[in-house]
Amino acid sequence: MINRPATAAIAAALALLATGATARPAAGPGDTPSVKDSLTRPSSLATASPSDRPTAGPATQPGAVAPEPAPAPDRALATVAGGCFWCVEEAFEPLDGVDSVTSGYTGGHVKNPSYDAVSDGGTGHFEAVQIVFDPSRISYEKLLDVLWHNVDPTDGAGQFCDKGPQYRSAIFVHNEGQRRAAEASRQTLERSTTLPGKITTEILPATTFYPAEEDHQDYAAKNPISYRFYRTSCGRDHRLHELWGEHAPH
Repeated sequence: MINRPATAAIAAALALLATGATARPAAGPGDTPSVKDSLTRPSSLATASPSDRPTAGPATQPGAVAPEPAPAPDRALATVAGGCFWCVEEAFEPLDGVDSVTSGYTGGHVKNPSYDAVSDGGTGHFEAVQIVFDPSRISYEKLLDVLWHNVDPTDGAGQFCDKGPQYRSAIFVHNEGQRRAAEASRQTLERSTTLPGKITTEILPATTFYPAEEDHQDYAAKNPISYRFYRTSCGRDHRLHELWGEHAPH
């Protein structure tokens, strides 16, 4: 598995070399953070006070309704996982009818998890995104189609270079209509493609969604060099073209 903070640091160094710049010392109070500081993700556990650090809470009951803020009456929620949430977020944000995409964690048993805790694999959480969309402009079925073409649905061990249960693909359904749509979409995919293996993407009830730390939100837009370095190093686009050909994202 590629260490994403490490690839970010490498990309930062390459960017500095390309411009002839040198890395600055760590920023002091009131200083603007260096490129390295802005690209390397600090541990939220290292900076949090004891009262702010995540603690293990009671297990989320299977099928429990997530206590998330309700969207506007004319909007709906979709929650999906497809490996690295930076990449999944980038896939959905440009779509017409999508209002917002938030990277976060869901499906596990630890309350208020940190990125480091989820990455360690002991929380039960997936890296996921939650999408607020306008059903009059884009259908839930279209969102599912975008998900399928941005993941390897045959990889039950993770996604691309990222291995572990936290990187598996999944669809978290918020109501019975979404469950029916997700199951129909998966069945259609099973019948109509020549994928090299069984589809392992799970369909699960939506539970509490915890937004990720701010430095993970809109990561591709805010950090294009380190993002592209990670995505290429991880082999994501190469594998997607192997699986989906001309239907792979460009």
